[in-house]
Amino acid sequence: MAHGPVVSDESARIEAQAADRLARARRGDRRAFAHLVEAHQSRVRLQLRRLTRGDAALADDLAQETFVQAWLHLADFRGDARLATWLHRIALTRFLQHARRPQLPVEWQGDGDDVPDAGHDPRAAEGLGRDVERALQALTEIQRLAVVHCFHLDLSHAEAAQVLGLPLGTLKSHLDRAKTRLRDLLQAWNPESAT
Repeated sequence: MAHGPVVSDESARIEAQAADRLARARRGDRRAFAHLVEAHQSRVRLQLRRLTRGDAALADDLAQETFVQAWLHLADFRGDARLATWLHRIALTRFLQHARRPQLPVEWQGDGDDVPDAGHDPRAAEGLGRDVERALQALTEIQRLAVVHCFHLDLSHAEAAQVLGLPLGTLKSHLDRAKTRLRDLLQAWNPESAT
């Protein structure tokens, strides 16, 4: 019972400190902004690594661009959503802008060649992680984005919908289709399906 108020006090202190840093950063305090970057960079990089299909160098470049954009437009942050949600939206926009560039590598064009064929045997693959990555690549782009934001970044459905610019019901539909497709693609890993 004694631990409850301590946790609440600590949470309140952290929230107040973050709000103070945000207010100072909006007034041009670079040190305060650096603290905000430090607090959010790992999740932004995680989002971008998922979106870039594991290309760490590209993800880091896009993360840097994300925080530059955030710094340049911090005055535009209205506070309607959490700062993290706003940063994830900027990161997604940077990724989509990069993906639309004409010098896009072939593997980004999503022509469907990466979809496993019907005879794909996940047990023959190196492991579940590799098969999950392959299955994620078999999803449509919007389904993959929904999965990344809801399950990998642990955003609520409402936050993910806001980041992706989708109505909540549409996001839920894409997630439902993605889960069905992933379940089908990864069926061999389910011990209950093996007879």
